[in-house]
Amino acid sequence: MLLAAGAGRRYGMPKALVRHRGKLFVEAATDVLYDGGCSPVVVVLGALAEDVRTTAALSGALLVDNPDWDTGMGSSVRVGLSALGATDATAALVLPVDTPGTTAEVVRRFVGLASADVLARATYGGVPGHPVLIGRERWEAVSELATGDAGARPYLERHDVATVPCEDLADGADVDRPEDLPS
Repeated sequence: MLLAAGAGRRYGMPKALVRHRGKLFVEAATDVLYDGGCSPVVVVLGALAEDVRTTAALSGALLVDNPDWDTGMGSSVRVGLSALGATDATAALVLPVDTPGTTAEVVRRFVGLASADVLARATYGGVPGHPVLIGRERWEAVSELATGDAGARPYLERHDVATVPCEDLADGADVDRPEDLPS
């Protein structure tokens, strides 16, 4: 599940539409999810959703709109989990669009852990990051707590979360401003 709904206020534009290394962030992240073994791939859109739809090559992805995108990541988590609820997915791998360093190898590491009750998150040098893997049995409870910009964090803070070290495969950095873009 790709969270790509935000306006990117600090960046100056929606990060889904940021072009880097020849692709839009939303395209590159969708490809990483597919290449890592995720199926289906749900992309949650919000700010400038129509521009993303007409500009980005997202063939095969399930595009869903978050009408409350401006309330924060929590509403996108809820919309994405709801969309996945209509599929036979066992777990949701949650990835924000602004983590361009995430690789298909990181995703594969999580796909191998997928189960209905899993709760796992990437760490980079011991620091929690993304992606986060949430088993289907947990989706309803995660949705109840997902508000504002916290996303799944309130749920994660209340439960035991398996950590998945990923610093050997990626750096875990997110891009908040143009100067944060990796070269």
